[in-house]
Amino acid sequence: MDYKNTLNLPQTDFPMKADLVTREPQRLEQWQANGLYEKIQAQRAGAEKFVLHDGPPFANGDVHIGTALNKILKDIIIKYQTLRGKSAPYVPGWDCHGLPIEFKVSQEMRKAGDTAADAATIRKACEAYARKYIDLQRVQFKRLGVLGDWDNPYLTLNKEYEADELRMFADIVEKGFVYRGKKPVYWSIPCRTALAEAEVEYHDHVSQSTYVKFPIVGRPNTYILIWTTTPWTLPANLAVAYNSTFSYSHVRVGDETYVLSTMLLPTVSEKCGWAGYEIIRSLTGEHLKEVEYQHPFCNRTGKLFAGDNFVENSVGTGFVHIAPGHGLDDYNLGRQNGLPIYSPVDDDGCLAYTNDLPREQQMPAEMVGKSILEKHGKSDANEAVLHELRLRKALLHQENYHHSYPFCWRSKTAIIFRAMDQWFISIDHNKFRDQALDSINHVKWVPDWGKNRIEGAVKSRPDWCISRQRTWGVPIPAFYDAQGNAILDAKIVRNAADLIEEYGSNVWFEKSPTDLWSLVKPKDWKGADAVTKSNDTLDVWIDSGSSSRSVLMRRPELHHDEKPGVDRWQADVYLEGSDQHRGWFQSSLLLSLAGNSVPPFKTVLTHGFMVDADREKISKSKQGQGGYEKPQTAEAYVKKYGADVVRLWVASQDYRNDIVVSEERVNKVSETYRGIRNTLRYQLSNLYDFDPAKHTVADDKLTGLDRWILGEFSKLEKEVLAAYANYEFHVVYQKVSQFVAVELSSIYHDVVKDRLYTDAANSQRRRSTQTALYRLVTGLSHILAPMLVFTTDEAWEFIPAKPAASVHLSNWTPASFTLPEKEQLTWKTLFELREQVLPELEKARQAKTIGKALDAKLNLSGTNPSLAEARSHAEALRELLNVSQLEIKTEGDQPITAVVAKADGQKCERCWHWETDIGSSPEHPTICARCVIAVKESLAKK
Repeated sequence: MDYKNTLNLPQTDFPMKADLVTREPQRLEQWQANGLYEKIQAQRAGAEKFVLHDGPPFANGDVHIGTALNKILKDIIIKYQTLRGKSAPYVPGWDCHGLPIEFKVSQEMRKAGDTAADAATIRKACEAYARKYIDLQRVQFKRLGVLGDWDNPYLTLNKEYEADELRMFADIVEKGFVYRGKKPVYWSIPCRTALAEAEVEYHDHVSQSTYVKFPIVGRPNTYILIWTTTPWTLPANLAVAYNSTFSYSHVRVGDETYVLSTMLLPTVSEKCGWAGYEIIRSLTGEHLKEVEYQHPFCNRTGKLFAGDNFVENSVGTGFVHIAPGHGLDDYNLGRQNGLPIYSPVDDDGCLAYTNDLPREQQMPAEMVGKSILEKHGKSDANEAVLHELRLRKALLHQENYHHSYPFCWRSKTAIIFRAMDQWFISIDHNKFRDQALDSINHVKWVPDWGKNRIEGAVKSRPDWCISRQRTWGVPIPAFYDAQGNAILDAKIVRNAADLIEEYGSNVWFEKSPTDLWSLVKPKDWKGADAVTKSNDTLDVWIDSGSSSRSVLMRRPELHHDEKPGVDRWQADVYLEGSDQHRGWFQSSLLLSLAGNSVPPFKTVLTHGFMVDADREKISKSKQGQGGYEKPQTAEAYVKKYGADVVRLWVASQDYRNDIVVSEERVNKVSETYRGIRNTLRYQLSNLYDFDPAKHTVADDKLTGLDRWILGEFSKLEKEVLAAYANYEFHVVYQKVSQFVAVELSSIYHDVVKDRLYTDAANSQRRRSTQTALYRLVTGLSHILAPMLVFTTDEAWEFIPAKPAASVHLSNWTPASFTLPEKEQLTWKTLFELREQVLPELEKARQAKTIGKALDAKLNLSGTNPSLAEARSHAEALRELLNVSQLEIKTEGDQPITAVVAKADGQKCERCWHWETDIGSSPEHPTICARCVIAVKESLAKK
């Protein structure tokens, strides 16, 4: 007869080929149709809450691979917490306002010929643009297997969100944090707006380094020699700074004399080509503080002031020209010495007259209207100033200066520092900076260097400029009276919040100042009446940073019902990229502290950036020969590999550092995925006739090998649980992939094939192994479910008598299985012997003494204590070695020796073992006695 039909060969419909690109969307549709996310939340209702608050991605463009990293990491955490029995809702959000959207929409309007659109028209176009990309990104995030409340996300453009944002702003106004002042801010000329620090990036830049002669009043042919890399700021010069700790020299060169730093004198003389110079005398800060100079081309004079904290001796001349309207150090020095905050630059970035100084003291008329914006490496304003300096013989030296310089992250142009009236949040109000730094110590930062990074950001940050000269954003509900005085009152802001919650923020731009004032003026208002309204919008970091009020406090599903006070709404985790210590982490912390008196988070996780092989960030557009290239999209990887491979690749990376993404690296992880999938398939395929209710074998009745693998799996599960709890997903990946490749594929799965396929179907030994496989496939599905969301759910369908309809609806309760120490030592001994003997079997194969291991009879002899232990477990060792026969002798006085010979007896036609009892059954003359029992059971079933 054909004995193949009597074998217990593997059977499963769980396919070997994953075909993720086709199957995952089908499973996603099934999840959505069945309301999987809603079922999970209902099942976990009343359980301990775990809240991960989503930092909003920007509603602009496709989801790039860096954003996919962020969303996948968050989803891994949520799914792990859910599997462990917690209620872990996920409310996704989008950041909808801001410069990039308005910039893009305005470009499109200009191309369409619409150059005179009013604010309301622009805002409606911006909202449509944002909603378009919200819908696009939502589909792409879902495709990654991210479960959440996608039908009810939080959007910073929603009127309820905007209203709560303004209510938080009102609290901050009421506490005295907000003031209006004229200070230098980052200004983007093409975008015509102030920028937040987080909207500025630094690039290598070539500036014009110039040494300029400032004539000293009352000292003919004697000059202070200043250095600047921004000649266009010279029209705004009102003073010169020196360092009172430096030594200065009064130097004669021909008919002229100059004052400059003694330490920098050799460098300056070389650059200026001074063939010979004479030091007339040395000077100190005491000599300089009474000096007055004549502006080189404006009809005004200035004085010298000590600026020890920023005047350096590394470059320049030891003198820094001071323009209080164009730099923070300049501004501070100007304020200390009563100088006007003079900034002769208009909103278009052109030099202009202002009312801060008498017209006759301002720049020559030829400079007015010259643009500061650089084109082809040159600026009209710079050139006009340099031309004037040459005409007046005031330019001593000029050269290119390479350095790092701030650029607008949207227009990719160099920014300028420009003083203008803006709204600010005072970081030092009532020792607020100290409170913020103290609160950082009460938050867990993962990795721990995140604490140092945010401390540094908070320590060094200036007052927060919160007003933007844009249309697309939440309006600042401020007014101005007939004298131009600003009116910003907490009651007015709260009334405006109520108005906006009813009608949306467009109402601010659509109604007249008079109408708005009548709607929001408090009943008990006693101040001056408003004449005009503010047209500024709030910095978008106020938008996203106020989500503790607009989302965490507003949405009851995010509340820890079992906890009182602030613990009720504080998020357990915030997780974003490392740039958010300057951005969302910081804005969220400062706003929540100022408005709510506590941090909004308990733990902050930071991930690095996705970078290409050149270590350049993928999250930003990369400039190529043909202009700006689109970043790598998540969709491109998903369409090629499937979401689960992308997710596994994300999990495999130590996200605390920057992550190099490449086809080669993803391919390597896809091989690991295939190994994992084949492991699940092997286990499922050998459970086709296993009913846990009928066939489960008790722990103490399991075979030694099954007990060993369950003990090893229990160790793995403990290590994996610890790694998940510590947010170390790469450790989970490493340990699981190692376990799958070694303990399972190379050892256990290989060894138990014989008992699974050839033992009688209902034999104790086979049911023991099926019991172990059932536990393994269930446990592996739980371990892998946060990472391989589609694959584990697919595998789950084929687990017999599964405890839940979906793996994502199940509870991961680890089953502790610890082998007694004696049993552990026994298996350690057996595996050590196996490692010693396998090379001897390989030599016998190469010598053609045997064909494969089952052809062998192995004789072990020696006096090693481990051999005596092995003799007591000879059958287990034989099975581990996969030989037909094993003899162990512990006689003599010698080390362990292994002799491989041809096995005794005949080869069983059914199990391929060499046995001496072949033919013991006349009905089955070609098979062994063990197989006879299995065949008779098989035939009896039929």
